[in-house]
Amino acid sequence: MRILVTGGAGFIGSHLIDRLMAEGHEVICLDNFYTGHKRNILKWLSHPYFELLRHDITEPIRLEVDQIYHLACPASPVHYQYNPVKTIKTNVMGTLYMLGLAKRVKARFLLASTSEVYGDPDVHPQSEDYRGNVNPIGIRSCYDEGKRVAETLAFDYHRQNGVDIRVARIFNTYGPRMLENDGRVVSNFVVQALKGEPLTVYGDGSQTRSFCYVSDLVEGLMRLMNNDHTGPINLGNPGEYTILELAQAIQKMVNPDTEIIFKPLPQDDPRRRQPDISKAKTLLGWEPTIPLSEGLDLTVSDFRKRLTAQE
Repeated sequence: MRILVTGGAGFIGSHLIDRLMAEGHEVICLDNFYTGHKRNILKWLSHPYFELLRHDITEPIRLEVDQIYHLACPASPVHYQYNPVKTIKTNVMGTLYMLGLAKRVKARFLLASTSEVYGDPDVHPQSEDYRGNVNPIGIRSCYDEGKRVAETLAFDYHRQNGVDIRVARIFNTYGPRMLENDGRVVSNFVVQALKGEPLTVYGDGSQTRSFCYVSDLVEGLMRLMNNDHTGPINLGNPGEYTILELAQAIQKMVNPDTEIIFKPLPQDDPRRRQPDISKAKTLLGWEPTIPLSEGLDLTVSDFRKRLTAQE
């Protein structure tokens, strides 16, 4: 098939492209390189089935494709808060243009939505029928509300124009190729530990997250795309860890001599986040297979290589 991946030079997009190329598809990678990086897709640049387009999806584009994986959007608070107007434009205009494209060429469209649509949840764990507790005017709302609008658009295009949609709500994902400066908790801790700096925990570290290794997530996205269920479907690892436990695991693995320091919690930071993945298990036969210790090991060695190369 001809498959378009928006945000294909990014962390998750490039891992998805690796899988699609390995399966022999023709892949078009579309990216504006705001948080994506050419090094993530370097090995495919001369491949006859691969095409790279430098394009910003807040502008329309015409292409002929069979499937669209719509992943383009900065996904870490550092990047999406740097230019919040651009973030919400990417979520709203970008999704609008991609759905328009899917409608025109009759392509199947998968939206990479996020667990952030649940906001700071009152319900634990979060299942797909929970409607969320989001602050529409908070500093994270350019992303949270942006993705909620993106889901609205997807379902409206589906109901009004018969566009074949899939909606994945992605929970915390980690692995090689995460940006060193993306401000997400795994990359923060790994970079701090490798540089011998103190590991910064916000609050008392009792807030929880679930961490899904990137290859597990990509498997889930592909199963959802090639299945008959519209979604939304949660994709994430139901294993729940406190931030302090994560810091201690990375400290022990990388540099037991580094200390852990505590700083005040940022605004609108969710206290608990854990996916209920019973839908993904039942409908897609999917669940994560890579334990945190193994995934962290692979992530740390990737960061170590990159940091050494920068010295």
